[in-house]
Amino acid sequence: MTKKNNLKRMITYYSKYKTVFWLDLLFAALSAAVVLVIPLVVRYVTSTLVYLPREEVLSQGLVIAIVLIALIVLDLWCKYYISNIGHVMGAKIEYDMRSEIFEHLQKMSFNFYNNQKVGSLMSRITTDLFDITELMHHGPENIILCTIKISGALVILCTINIKLALAAIIVLPFLMVFAYVMNKRMRSAFRNNRVKIAEINGQIEDNLSGIRVVKSFANEQIENEKFMVGNKGFLSAKKNSYFNMGIFQAGVGNFSTIVQVFVIITGIVLIANGDVNVTDFITFMLYISVLTEPINVLVNFTEQFQNGYTGFERFVEIMDTKPDIVDSKDAIELPSVRGDISFSDVSFKYEDGNSQVLSHVNLDIPAGAYYALVGSSGAGKTTLCSLIPRFFDTNEGSVSIDGHDVRTVTLASLRNQIGIVQQDVYLFAGTIYENILYGRPAASREEVIEAAKNANAHEFIMSLPNGYDTDIGQRGVKLSGGQKQRISIARVFLKNPPVLIFDEATSALDNESEKVVQESLETLAKNRTTIVIAHRLSTIRNAEKIIVLTEEGVAEQGSHQELMAKGGIYQNLYDMQFKN
Repeated sequence: MTKKNNLKRMITYYSKYKTVFWLDLLFAALSAAVVLVIPLVVRYVTSTLVYLPREEVLSQGLVIAIVLIALIVLDLWCKYYISNIGHVMGAKIEYDMRSEIFEHLQKMSFNFYNNQKVGSLMSRITTDLFDITELMHHGPENIILCTIKISGALVILCTINIKLALAAIIVLPFLMVFAYVMNKRMRSAFRNNRVKIAEINGQIEDNLSGIRVVKSFANEQIENEKFMVGNKGFLSAKKNSYFNMGIFQAGVGNFSTIVQVFVIITGIVLIANGDVNVTDFITFMLYISVLTEPINVLVNFTEQFQNGYTGFERFVEIMDTKPDIVDSKDAIELPSVRGDISFSDVSFKYEDGNSQVLSHVNLDIPAGAYYALVGSSGAGKTTLCSLIPRFFDTNEGSVSIDGHDVRTVTLASLRNQIGIVQQDVYLFAGTIYENILYGRPAASREEVIEAAKNANAHEFIMSLPNGYDTDIGQRGVKLSGGQKQRISIARVFLKNPPVLIFDEATSALDNESEKVVQESLETLAKNRTTIVIAHRLSTIRNAEKIIVLTEEGVAEQGSHQELMAKGGIYQNLYDMQFKN
């Protein structure tokens, strides 16, 4: 039932292109009919026309020539339509499916991406979809062509000589059983190929993304060895699929020869007995080619079907994976907020995690306040902040903004109110201007420049060869760490949200860059609710309240002076950093 349902689902993608689809099938049928007509013409010429008077031969020959030229023109148009318009239909279906899966991937939560490899997802969006649409274009027309040619040839063969026809048909049941068994084996082999290709793509993407780390450790040989393991697995899977395909193609391909041998031997006997004449035998042999040629097409189609169908199974697998973070049915638009944030008895652990990350956390952050989160690695600081924009949902308790539970408002309206500056800055390939504009795509160029000035980025941008139109390379590799961070801050300035989260935004910078970026962050934080996750405690001394988070929850809270006077966890953390 799963295969049947998948095929029904695949067919629905033709719905937008019904006219082109049916015309494609019509022209495939006409093209097949042309092939069936020509041997009949040959039979008429050899059995009847050659025995007529010269004048009749020439007059009928002229009619036959005109008909044949018309058939050639018709066949030419049919093949042009199938190859051009039909392929465009396939490309449009591929476009639709790629748009659908890309849009679906945008909805998936962090949990999904934590368990996926980018290279594997890329394989599903590119290679798999290409094979699916090749099947969807060529599949129906191949079935029509082969059905008409095979059935038409069989009918004509039976009308010529039933005994010769039986000699040709007797092999078919054995072929069908053989094809059925081998198809099942090839489906499994081709699906395994898809998995191996996805693994190889994932490994390549991982290696190329981390090429600077690879080279810094001089580990190119280790990466080559890791790749060879995956590549050998891929080769092994390919060998298995080609082994099965080789048996299938050899068996089916040999079918043509077997049929011809059967017909020739039977024909010799029938001619000797006077049960068939030479003209009918020649016509029959012509139709044997018409009968067996579609079998070869079906051989290629079988491989195409296995490739396309296994690709569609993987496509459906992604499309049927439901996002775990979605708008509730009665979600409302979050109005402009003041920025009051409340964590009420919040507990959380990751999907595959064994231990609790947050346990019964209660915390209130008033609008416009500047709070800092500190604690040892793994205490849940980033996780706690990730619950505010609903990158994850709490297992217990609730998070609210201005009294609205974040699960009761739309994700878009919630996240539009929050700006995040992270330690690991992600800049898109393109120009500086395009990366800042990402914060608010409808902003004017003047607003982009103003945001850059507020982020202390305008001066260094203007010193670059093309200013704001400077291409920064993949992930901003042409910029320094401090420059990238200031671009990300400018992006948030442009967004202008009432709530800010700084996730160790300066911890990876040198002292000079940290000072510039810190100034930008403090400018950005004015009159906004700000939560700072800090590793360098020197950067948060001016915070209104510092929250010390441990695995048991909120252990301490207060100003820098209050916590130092208390002599607890915070003082120990501070002394460890500044004891020298």
